[in-house]
Amino acid sequence: MRRRQFLAGARIYLRNLEPGDVEGNYGYWLNDPEVCRFNAHHRFPYAKGDLADYIEGLRGAHDRLVLAIIDREGDQHVGNISLQSIDSLERSAEFAIVIGEKAAWGKGFSKEAARLILDHGFGALNLHRVYCGTSSENIPMQKLALAMGFSLEGRRREALYKNFAFLDILEYGLLRREWQAASTGEARSS
Repeated sequence: MRRRQFLAGARIYLRNLEPGDVEGNYGYWLNDPEVCRFNAHHRFPYAKGDLADYIEGLRGAHDRLVLAIIDREGDQHVGNISLQSIDSLERSAEFAIVIGEKAAWGKGFSKEAARLILDHGFGALNLHRVYCGTSSENIPMQKLALAMGFSLEGRRREALYKNFAFLDILEYGLLRREWQAASTGEARSS
């Protein structure tokens, strides 16, 4: 069954999270220590009811845009991507992503999804700045941020406690003009 697409890419599309997603693998991702090794999840167990409440809470929200990443091949929910903490005065938002399906790791879905949501954020949402923070050990996210044109802006020392250790959080930022310049350069090189 083909679901309603919100943002469409070549190999993936982004859509709203739906109540039926709690019946799929979504709940397993947040309870999987490998999937969550670099994020703040997997500290307390997630139940279907927790996820259902979360999805219901997204309905009508204008301070966050949380979308399911769907692999067109098989129409499978493989991850989530978001612009959260949307601030209409500062015109900023925090970028976050998780690819929960391990079979989808390393296939470039993160880059395609990031391009879609950043285009939407800077275009339709009229954002001026998008930022993200990640564990100093999360090399894939650091590579994604740099590939999307984010600049390393700082380091919060020992700000994340994960797996018996305090880790630094690296902070990245991307301005609209930087995204436009990177997108234009990318279009020319394609």
